[in-house]
Amino acid sequence: MEEIIELISETFMQRALICGIAISLCAALIGVILVLKKYSMIGHGLGEVGFAALTLAAALGLPPLYVSIPIVIVATIIIMIISQKKGESGDVTIALISTGALAVGMIITSMTKGFSIDVCNYMFGSILSITQMDVIFSVVLSIILIVVYMLFYNRLFLITYDEKFAKTTGINVTFYQFLIAFITALVVVIGMRMMGSLLISSLIVFPAIISRKLTNSFKGLIVMSAVISVICFLIGIFASYYLKLPSGASIVGVNVIMLGISSIYSKFLYKGE
Repeated sequence: MEEIIELISETFMQRALICGIAISLCAALIGVILVLKKYSMIGHGLGEVGFAALTLAAALGLPPLYVSIPIVIVATIIIMIISQKKGESGDVTIALISTGALAVGMIITSMTKGFSIDVCNYMFGSILSITQMDVIFSVVLSIILIVVYMLFYNRLFLITYDEKFAKTTGINVTFYQFLIAFITALVVVIGMRMMGSLLISSLIVFPAIISRKLTNSFKGLIVMSAVISVICFLIGIFASYYLKLPSGASIVGVNVIMLGISSIYSKFLYKGE
């Protein structure tokens, strides 16, 4: 217990805990909608776009967040426009954008100094790289997302399960779709510090999938996904420190274990019925 208290007293761990809990909460909340609407791969795709943006920032010597946030937001808007206007499926559009962005990032890296420490941290994640600005961004974002859910819960529910019916009721579906995409972009960019661009999608996908095995109601999915995401983060972050493992990979590992447990539990639950 003394070791845990001593660890929490460290500044880097305090930043990691605050930022991690906030991002885990945001990713879980937005992940429920994305998974149900079959846009679950958008986190992975935007992570690769973020990687390209970060290599550009490193090459130009600019602050990473100031470069990556607008680029990832623009990429998200492009994905939404192509999916809606051109009739392409979400996964196809995401694959096109993400692979192109990854290629651009590799080209920029090869033309400059190669893989620097900052670029590697953004690819694989590092709790030591989390700054005070990341903490502020993540907390503000989590507050905004919770407020959005509280104010527009019924509309988000309709848009998630039946877009056509939502349109007939007069809901501006396009506005809420772009709002969700905008928040997703911010979650991905800020979360890359901790999880890395290659693993950030796991925070979006795993909690929602685990929750679907345990409950069917929309409200239940939201609450359970948020709780599971935060618990998995806390277990993973402390395990990574004591076992000397990468933080992002440890958090994903805990999510994988939780998914296995929930799968077994749901099978026994349905058999019992």
